[in-house]
Amino acid sequence: MNVRVRAAATSANLGPGFDCAGMALELWNELEVSEAVSGANGTVVEVEGEGISETPRDGNHLGLRAFALITEVEGKRFRFLNRIPFARGLGSSSATIALGLVAACLWEGVEPDPAELLPLAARLEPHADNIAACLYGGVTLAWEEEGLWRCRRIANSLPLDLIAVVPEHSVETITARAGLPAEVLHADAAFSSGRAALLGASLATSDAQLLAAAFHDRLHEPYRSAAAPLLGQLQEKPARGSVGVTLSGSGPTIIVWARHEESQACAEDLTKRFPDCRVLAFAVATSGAGAF
Repeated sequence: MNVRVRAAATSANLGPGFDCAGMALELWNELEVSEAVSGANGTVVEVEGEGISETPRDGNHLGLRAFALITEVEGKRFRFLNRIPFARGLGSSSATIALGLVAACLWEGVEPDPAELLPLAARLEPHADNIAACLYGGVTLAWEEEGLWRCRRIANSLPLDLIAVVPEHSVETITARAGLPAEVLHADAAFSSGRAALLGASLATSDAQLLAAAFHDRLHEPYRSAAAPLLGQLQEKPARGSVGVTLSGSGPTIIVWARHEESQACAEDLTKRFPDCRVLAFAVATSGAGAF
């Protein structure tokens, strides 16, 4: 038996949509699961691409932990192909979880249902913004209700283009969250809730003007900017043709938002300004994690 699945990169928060908004991006990790070769002991884990030196080859692998929530990992060969940069705010962990869950469903002959997989994923990923977008595809909003995470896909495309600026240094999510304050000023909360309302309205209506107005936050981005210095640089000196910038997840990757007709010039400007970074133009992935 052989199962092949893929899962997309994601960008979460989109500015003020903290722990709620996310979008799937056209950059895919892959997993192939098959019976272990005769004579092999236990479980075989192979990894190619990004994060080779950082990835465990045993049951501690996040993908295997996700797979084990549904069925046995023993006696199987797992071959991971990673294209999503590790610890850069592009959802590599969520993609790995999604790969494990979807592959396990298919191995058991069950059609993967994102609504059923999301609560399982939450056992390994406590904040569902990234994993929801990865499972559902498109642009999503996720929220917790009575102890369960729920999700609604609200858009398949965006009225602006997005360009990721990916630094060489990494930021662990747990470290980034440790820097968030336990309390914020009422004025800052009101500011961000207003921008979050703009964000939801702009995504649902595909309104570029509203979307550009939403790209401001006071709940998490100011406290993560020290580990993501490009955020301040691009806010102070915007790239050509850009209308806003957001921190991708915990960072340090920055998403630069540009008008469609100026996105190429924007990408060229970013490439010149930040030669030590990867500059990647993304489209929204309209399909969620699944077989291919």
